[in-house]
Amino acid sequence: MEINRITELTDFIEQSPTAFHAVQNLKTMLDKDGFQELKEAEKWHLEPDGKYYVTRNNSSIIALKIGNALDEYSFHVTASHSDSPTFKLKENIEINVAGKYTVLNTEGYGGMICSTWFDRPLSLAGRVMVKDGNSIETKLVKINRDLLMIPSLAIHMDRKVNDGKSYNKQIDMLPVLSGSVKESGEIKAIIAKELDVETEDIYGMDLFLYNRMKAVRWGSEEEFIGCPRLDDLECAFTSAKAFLTAGNQKNINVFACFDNEEVGSGTKQGAKSTFLFDVLWRTNQALGYSEEDFYRALAGSFLLSCDNAHAVHPNYRQKTDTTNCTYMNEGIVVKSHAGQKYTSDAVSIAVFKMICEKAGVPVQFFANRSDEAGGSTLGNLAMAQVSMNTVDIGLPQLGMHSAYETAGVKDVDSMIRAIQEFYQTHIKANADGNYILKE
Repeated sequence: MEINRITELTDFIEQSPTAFHAVQNLKTMLDKDGFQELKEAEKWHLEPDGKYYVTRNNSSIIALKIGNALDEYSFHVTASHSDSPTFKLKENIEINVAGKYTVLNTEGYGGMICSTWFDRPLSLAGRVMVKDGNSIETKLVKINRDLLMIPSLAIHMDRKVNDGKSYNKQIDMLPVLSGSVKESGEIKAIIAKELDVETEDIYGMDLFLYNRMKAVRWGSEEEFIGCPRLDDLECAFTSAKAFLTAGNQKNINVFACFDNEEVGSGTKQGAKSTFLFDVLWRTNQALGYSEEDFYRALAGSFLLSCDNAHAVHPNYRQKTDTTNCTYMNEGIVVKSHAGQKYTSDAVSIAVFKMICEKAGVPVQFFANRSDEAGGSTLGNLAMAQVSMNTVDIGLPQLGMHSAYETAGVKDVDSMIRAIQEFYQTHIKANADGNYILKE
């Protein structure tokens, strides 16, 4: 079972080089389980026992599993993100270098570790807008061959490279396409051939670099996973697997995966947008419930903000808090921050601990060092639009935002089991701060 789940996870990640592909693969999982696709521009007709999903921008997705005993229903939500740090191609792509090379003009997307992108086989993936008569259609593309590389500068030409290096994304990070001069439009021609369309019918492209290196299991006991984009496709996959296999008739269970977390979530499809609120509100209305019913439901609702966490690095133990630090293969991480970069509080932590106890899953706790700034995630941003109790969780990993990251094998099963327990539990709010967990 463990091997199968790890293989499923790494296959999912390898087939999801961009947020668009991740959402397409999530749709495939939902379709196989009998979910019905909703369109934001159409009227919704929902029924108890129904299973539905809706996408926005083809890079964010929200799925619903509706119970049939909804007299005192609540929303049980997981949120993860579909994007990862990478490099995006600019509109005018090809650059001629000395009449000898062609490199591609890119810009950074998110906070990547630049040095990890050197000397690796890379390729291109994303979405393409294709004109068909009076219509514009979205097509996904993934060039499945080693197309590009960003070569390092030899140490002989940069003797201080091992003394600390600052990388200029406009100079140091441009990928090499060819050892000859290619005309402007070469990439568009490559994409057109890949999609079997005419070059002149391509009206827009969102193309990104992706790391071609395959996932591996490593360590003396094969206890680690090495893979691109573990942050945050590991959480997207595990929460989706749990969502598909668990339910409670008193819940409206919700799976959400948002784009653009790595650049602040401030887009129409990001966690800071109205997407989650819009879906929950329209669901309430389509099922025939009132505005009062909606806000009563939110009072007992709960969100797991699922985004990976930092494990203690064996070479940099001083970088983590002395007592609130986490390790791979030792369970799910609950993240807290006094300044509310993470939304976990005593209430949400207590509820989640009870859920993990029922699931037999270990829990760890993470807080940043008080003298260092940390990151943020989805929970506090989503709650600006729709308020409910929220706990920030994740799986411990090393090399976060590297082109190739590391996580623990055992933690995959822990996350699936905990979220399954969450989805099959009904959380009832007795009063502000008082909750009952029922099967």
